[in-house]
Amino acid sequence: MRMGGSGSKVKGAWPFSGSGDAGTDGNEQSLARLKGSRNATPFVFTRRSSLYYDEDGDLAHEFYEETVVTKNGRKRSKLKRIQKNLIPQGMVKLDHPCIHVDFPIVLCEGEKLQ
Repeated sequence: MRMGGSGSKVKGAWPFSGSGDAGTDGNEQSLARLKGSRNATPFVFTRRSSLYYDEDGDLAHEFYEETVVTKNGRKRSKLKRIQKNLIPQGMVKLDHPCIHVDFPIVLCEGEKLQ
């Protein structure tokens, strides 16, 4: 599972429940998808990176090039954002696993209630 994904594709079913109930769909594909998610883990180990490579192989969130604009006889420098020929970095392994956003159980520590 990816971090920031759309979550469960089956309506009315949690991806981590393991109940095996496909709801009112009756669709064989949704039933197979639900049964396959029984072994799903609540942890996310990878995510899609927001970084890009440019033609030189540099890695950054955004790229700019400096352009010189002449206006009324004065030279000014402006930064122009580059949006073409950028290659996404792709999937990145997380240093520490995160809990999936669709995990249906609240995990917290608290004092014992009396």
